[in-house]
Amino acid sequence: MRIQKPETLTDLVNYQPGSIVSKTLLEKDAGSITLFAFDVDQQLKEHTSPFDAFVTILDGEAEITVSGEKFVVKAGQSILMPAEKPHA
Repeated sequence: MRIQKPETLTDLVNYQPGSIVSKTLLEKDAGSITLFAFDVDQQLKEHTSPFDAFVTILDGEAEITVSGEKFVVKAGQSILMPAEKPHA
């Protein structure tokens, strides 16, 4: 049996110029886990979700808005975006 080198989350998705790249890691009825890579100045439009969204920044920083309040979240930090609350 060949043992594979463990991957880090940053190994699983790469930045693409002018784009947002996503990879679904787990999809269940109770929600999903998705890994995103955002190039500079890329963003998701404000939306809601039926599930809580937990964001952990692996590299760089992001401005995240939850119910109109802005947060700057940096590498190593996390934020919880509650279900049914608008976020971007």
